[in-house]
Amino acid sequence: MQNDKSTAYRIGSTINFVVMAIVCIAMLYPFIYILALSFNDGMDAMKGGIYFFPRKFTLDNYKEAFKNEELVNAFTISVLRTVIGTVVHLFLRATVGFALSRKQLWGRTGFTFFFYFTTLVGGGMIPTYILYRQLHLLNNFLIYILPGIYGFFDLVMLRTYFSTIPDSLEEAAYIDGSTPMQTFFKVYLPLSMPILATLALFSAVGQWNEWFTGSFYITDTKLQPAATLLQKLINELDLSEVSEQQVDEAVLRKTTPEALRNAFIIIMTAPILCVYPFLQKYFVKGVMIGSVKG
Repeated sequence: MQNDKSTAYRIGSTINFVVMAIVCIAMLYPFIYILALSFNDGMDAMKGGIYFFPRKFTLDNYKEAFKNEELVNAFTISVLRTVIGTVVHLFLRATVGFALSRKQLWGRTGFTFFFYFTTLVGGGMIPTYILYRQLHLLNNFLIYILPGIYGFFDLVMLRTYFSTIPDSLEEAAYIDGSTPMQTFFKVYLPLSMPILATLALFSAVGQWNEWFTGSFYITDTKLQPAATLLQKLINELDLSEVSEQQVDEAVLRKTTPEALRNAFIIIMTAPILCVYPFLQKYFVKGVMIGSVKG
């Protein structure tokens, strides 16, 4: 009987391993393919046959990409909105979550219901555009920061995590003469690194990849983020419509529109990939919040 269980366990583990390996390969291969094309000579890549490694290695695609002033400016806007947006959003949501976790807060159930109810309805795109115009947020960098301050999911996660911290720590801080804000900064925030890092990663990825705002609410190209620029390039750089003049220019530049597009994609993806390893140790702990009850 024990041998049968052991055999079934090994078979199940093998199946799980094979399935997960297939899923991982399916997720990684498109990135590897684009990475190989971005480091390959553009004219050579048009011949096809590149799957895992560049056949004719070159850095011309990246050199040409960084000569594009729009890309450099858009990359700067993306970095600013990601850093500022993540810090502001996380701080304000953490303060509200901390307040909602306090049992002595009068009407906290009503506040929670109010925050929840606002997630069920929305005005739509046209009323949102009119509201942004009246608030003078169109063609304004603050449009990347202010509308995203509120996030009910993050509030619930933070409130739940703060509620799991023993009240005795708060009482001890008050006995030592700590104010509520000092208790929040010196006791609760340091103990909440797992959930803060998790939500920071979610927020940063969302801010970095968000292209809709820059496409519909920003007409000033100097304020458009890299995601919006990349979305435009993907729509505009269609090799099936490349003219002979563009081909001649590509030969002189030693690159092609398709090669530049692949380089842009890698440039857009690299920063998030570099940040994730530093947050990974907190990420696993953070995503388990609320899954196990004591």
